[in-house]
Amino acid sequence: MKFLAVTRRHTDRFSEAEFGEHLPAEADQARANYSAGTFREIHSRGDIPGAVILIEAPDLEAATALIADLPLSKRNMMEVEIIPLRPYRGFIGG
Repeated sequence: MKFLAVTRRHTDRFSEAEFGEHLPAEADQARANYSAGTFREIHSRGDIPGAVILIEAPDLEAATALIADLPLSKRNMMEVEIIPLRPYRGFIGG
């Protein structure tokens, strides 16, 4: 199944320096998930600090666990919405 994770950094509660301490580890984990095929795409948001991640996982629980394992998630430095996706009906004939 595919999931869309939309994240937003808690810039109101943490400084840029605090984020800076953890961003290299965040990037390392994102690259590892990408290499494993679970993060299919990842993009930085253009409107606010955060990311949008297309996840491939067997279920919502697994997708949630992938996000929960990120360093910023572990430190409650971001909020996340995970949206289950399904095929567009216009492409599947129904």
